[in-house]
Formats: sequence, C-alpha cells, structure tokens
Amino acid sequence: LLERKMEGTHNISVFILSGFGKMDTIIYFYFACTLVLFLATVFVNIVLIAVILLEESLHEPMYICLCNLSINELFGSYSLLPHLMANLLSKARTISYTGCFIQIVCLHTYGTIELITLTMMAYDRYIAICNPLRYSIIMTKPKVYKLLIFAWLFSPSVILIGIALSLRLPLCSSTIEKLYCDNISIVKLSCAETSINDIYGLIMTTIVIGVPLIIIIYSYIQILNVCLKISKEARTKAFHTCGTHLLTLLSFLTGAFFVLIGNRLSSRTAPAFVTVILSLEFLLIPPLINPTIYGVRTEKIRNAIGNILRKRIL
Repeated sequence: LLERKMEGTHNISVFILSGFGKMDTIIYFYFACTLVLFLATVFVNIVLIAVILLEESLHEPMYICLCNLSINELFGSYSLLPHLMANLLSKARTISYTGCFIQIVCLHTYGTIELITLTMMAYDRYIAICNPLRYSIIMTKPKVYKLLIFAWLFSPSVILIGIALSLRLPLCSSTIEKLYCDNISIVKLSCAETSINDIYGLIMTTIVIGVPLIIIIYSYIQILNVCLKISKEARTKAFHTCGTHLLTLLSFLTGAFFVLIGNRLSSRTAPAFVTVILSLEFLLIPPLINPTIYGVRTEKIRNAIGNILRKRIL
C-alpha cells in the first residue's frame, strides 16, 4: 500500500488547499474583508514609497530601509492574496504543483527580507543614538543599498535549498491543510524520512531568525543604556523614534508567532475561523499596519506628504 501511495505522488499536478473547507457559510464575508485589506495595503504602501522617492529630504538610510519594507510588503501581499481571493470564489480551491513551489519561494522570501530590513532599521537607530558622530560614516547609502541587495539575494537562496530538499521527497497526499503553500506543509505530506529537511530547517531558522533578533535586542539594550544618561527632551525624542520601529517589529513578530501556532494546528483540531486568522495575520496585518504606523507617527513623513500635496494643489 505504501509503495502504491509513493508511486502515485509522482503524478501530482495540483495541491488541494483544504483550509477553505469549513468557510463556505460566510465565504463572501471572508472575500470582502480580504479584498478591502488588500486594496488598503496596496494603497498605503504605494503612497509611502512614492513619498520617500519624491521627497529628497527622506533619501536617508532609515527611510531607504522603510521604502524597501513597503516594497517587500507589496511583494508578499501580491504573492498570496490575489490567488487566495480567487480560491475563495472558486469551488476547486487548488493550486498547481509549480504554482505551489513558486508561492513557497515568494512567501518565505517576504518573511526573511522583512526581518532583515527591520534588523537594519534597529541597527540604524542604535548608531544614530549611541554613536551619532560616526553615523554618517557607518550608515552610508552605498552600504545600505549593498545590504538590501544582499537581503534580496540571500532570502530566496535559503528557501530554494529547502525546496530542493523537499522535491526529493515522495508525497503520500496532495491535501494541504492551509490556505496557501509553505515548505513545512509539503514536508508534512511526505511518507519518507524527513530528518535532513528538519535539520536544515532548524539551522536556517536559527540563522534567519536568531541572528537578527540578537542584533535587535543588543541594539535596543544599548539604546536604553544611552537614554538613561541623556536629557529628558533627548530621551523623549529617542523613545518616540524607537517606539515607531518597535511597533512595526511587534506587528511582524506577532504575525510570525501566529504562523508558528497555526503550524501546530490543523483544520480538524481547531475551528475554521481560528486557523484562517492564524494563517493570514502574518500576511494581512503587518503590510497594512507598518506603513500606517510610520505615516502617522513620523513627523518627517507627515511633513513630506503635506509638501507634496501643496505642490500638486498649487
């Protein structure tokens, strides 16, 4: 029986996304909510990108990173939401074999670039507050551009190796208990030994998540130490600047935590609404909240938007 199952998996042309299974009763509600969030996400991120590109005063390392963050959030949203909305209105609720692995590359790339960019922004604040006299030497535009190019090259290469390891596995099923494809879901479908995949996944998770978090924690410990020694006015300004970044980071980490929890659940062990929220929060909330937080809380961006609007009106 196992041999027959393994033989059958080589002919898989589509994966069934069973996460949609229990949503039929309020399918149009989910579609409407997803569409509104998607359009809002596209709008706020395009506005932020345009403002940063058009306003010369924002051509600084911090805002270059913020622009990259918005570009990445558009990339992540377009990698999932159009196909997800199409599936919400379809009876098939499937994704092609090739499309599944393309989606895996895109979504994992999105997550990795997001964390690398947030790490760069934390380091930028660390240098600006703890070593301001050397800021212009350390945080130069060429260095920032090189780091961002590295992020866009490194991120897909990590998951491509993981996918190569997954492609060698015979699959016992074509049913994924989610609304989208990710590498861990493919590995779970295997009817062969997956220890190599597990070890690689653990190593890469440690590097991709552990190293940036260490840098972020170290940066904020140093910032806190400096803030305790400076004047109240300077401390308030530093906390306000860092607070914006911390809210963005918290939004991302909350989403990542929900994904980890979602990976421990299945459509049979949790209500459909719970699994849907857990699996989508990571790709719906941060891309919408992050540019909104920076647009509302950052004075330079608010002023830049005002300047652009005045120029266009006049």
